[in-house]
Amino acid sequence: MSKKTFHLASAISPRLAVLAMLATGVGAASAESSVQVFGIIDAGILTQNKTNTNSKNLTRLETSGLRQSVWGFKGTEDLGGGLKAFFNLESHFDTDNGKIHGTGDSNQTGTILFRRQANVGLSNEWGTVILGRQYGPALLAHIGTEPRAFKEQFSNLYAWAYNQLDAFAGTGASGNTNDVGIFMSNAVQYRNTFGPVTIGVLYAFGEQSKKISHGNTFAVGATYNGPVTLSASFQQMKDKVTGEDIIKQYGLGGAVPYGDFTFKVNYMRGENSGSNGIDTSKVNGISGGVDWKWSPSNNATLAYYDNKDEKNHSNHTKNIVVSNDLFLSKRTTLYTQVAFVDASDGATGVAGLKTSIVADGSFKPGAKTTFLNVGINHTF
Repeated sequence: MSKKTFHLASAISPRLAVLAMLATGVGAASAESSVQVFGIIDAGILTQNKTNTNSKNLTRLETSGLRQSVWGFKGTEDLGGGLKAFFNLESHFDTDNGKIHGTGDSNQTGTILFRRQANVGLSNEWGTVILGRQYGPALLAHIGTEPRAFKEQFSNLYAWAYNQLDAFAGTGASGNTNDVGIFMSNAVQYRNTFGPVTIGVLYAFGEQSKKISHGNTFAVGATYNGPVTLSASFQQMKDKVTGEDIIKQYGLGGAVPYGDFTFKVNYMRGENSGSNGIDTSKVNGISGGVDWKWSPSNNATLAYYDNKDEKNHSNHTKNIVVSNDLFLSKRTTLYTQVAFVDASDGATGVAGLKTSIVADGSFKPGAKTTFLNVGINHTF
């Protein structure tokens, strides 16, 4: 399973507003009707002292180290009376070779032009309704509490995603609704903010002729933004043949600011079972970290991840990540990140990906692997 197939989601740092805008469909210029072209281009050098196939080092040009490389269109129309219509089209590509990024959909086939978003909706004071392919609310809820804000490399973005792949290997699956638990097809979502609390609720149709519940996805996420930040989520997917729950994911998190520092802690639980109802994995992901805004143009992060599968105790990774983002401007960031991965013998193959913070799971099982990634991220 290569990084070319499963580079995923919105790794967000100081640019939380970009994803928040995409998720709600409301841009800063939404007071007037508009159509915008936007994008992110991210590339860097990644080197590691061991690989999962041997003990030799490897250096390569890596796409999407800080955030994913994307391009797209978004637009709004003021309909009057506080009502707005909007749309989002967002495509994912790999900067190292220029190819459109592969899909993580349950059928594992084809290339999706607008893998990340293809939706339309309405928004007013009563909230936002989004129809089409879109970000799920469960992941969005934890952006402010995940120690590295789900950065595209070296975060629990990948443990989140890989824990929602196992059940799709057979003839079951959640219909055509789920792309690694992050992008949802055939979906309807309602989002609103009530004072300091933002809530998102999503239902994705399984589109099976048996029962409406077969192959569907349900997800909910909530974030409290006050003196502290708190987050909670739940996500469930059903087999399209039997209608049994095959994926359940839970999350809790918190972030506390203190001067130039922000302390974060996050818990993730991913449960997989086959269409026969037998559990195949139960992964607990515990993480904590601190952000340090040590100058107006620099933000450093120290994060720790401990991910373990209860059904396979030998599948266990312990990870330390140290990084710094240098903001050359509002649009351009230079980043440096170092990850130390201590993986047990069982953290190998597809099962090992469930405890991985490394995009392609290329750490060496039963050993300690060091990664260094230096790159540039530019938005337009």
